[in-house]
Amino acid sequence: MAKFILVRLLGTIPVLLGVSILVFSMVRLVPGDPIDMMFSNLAPPSPEQKKAIRHDMGLDRPVYLQYASFVSNALRGDLGKSYRTKRPVSEEIRNRLPNTIKLTLASLAVSTLIGVVAGVVAATFKNTWIDFVSMVVAIIGVSIPGFWLGLMIMMLFSVKLGWFPVAGAETWKHLVLPTITLGVLASAILARMTRSAMLDVLNQDYVRTARAKGLREWRVIMGHAFRNALVPIITILGLQIGGLLSGAFIIESVFAYPGIGMLAVQALATRDFPLIQGIVLLVAVIYVLVNLAVDMLYSVFDPRVRNS
Repeated sequence: MAKFILVRLLGTIPVLLGVSILVFSMVRLVPGDPIDMMFSNLAPPSPEQKKAIRHDMGLDRPVYLQYASFVSNALRGDLGKSYRTKRPVSEEIRNRLPNTIKLTLASLAVSTLIGVVAGVVAATFKNTWIDFVSMVVAIIGVSIPGFWLGLMIMMLFSVKLGWFPVAGAETWKHLVLPTITLGVLASAILARMTRSAMLDVLNQDYVRTARAKGLREWRVIMGHAFRNALVPIITILGLQIGGLLSGAFIIESVFAYPGIGMLAVQALATRDFPLIQGIVLLVAVIYVLVNLAVDMLYSVFDPRVRNS
């Protein structure tokens, strides 16, 4: 197991290096000057002032030197300072990250509960109206844009009924609508994948043997089929965490929920290079660590992976 983990950890190094190069390059290809964005609501600086600011920010250095400084500072935990607020990027992220973590975990719980149950039920009642309705709803869920569903939920439960607040993160009520939006969308994919995994297992010989022995159907489904279908389901759950983090960028903006997703959108709008780089790098690290944890769980449930 130790060798397996070490190999996976070493494999994350080129991934993170590639992500750092990609995000560093892409933010500099975005049209617009960050200095102009800093003074968008103020009197524009003179050419001499602009040149001095560019020098202080290190933007007049060659790109490869800027990248080298970014990587060396990031390895020490220094992600630079936000162009907009002048505060350390790590502090900006630290203030918003707990909200996004709560939203992601709550959405994951909702999607797991709905998606896994719907997938297992659909597979158990294959080719019945229950299966048909479940999969039609899942297809609709996959097709709906997240921002549209968020706006519809907000219009109904916040504007029309007034049950939940529209924006903010002060109380648990602020978490409900973003969680429902993200969780429902993610559950649609999980339901389809769970159904597929269950159908593959239900066609195996050991399931037929269990039924031939006269075991109750619920015991065959949960004790034999579902347990062996967990491996692909766990893999999908790991991938969904990354999907929920990326989905939070849009949903947090729709509900004005103060997480790193909304912070990233604001940083993009103001060409805040250090903040964009820090957020994307953090999301990449989380995604890599989650996939490492999934690989470890995968090896626990399927020793063939560990020994390969």
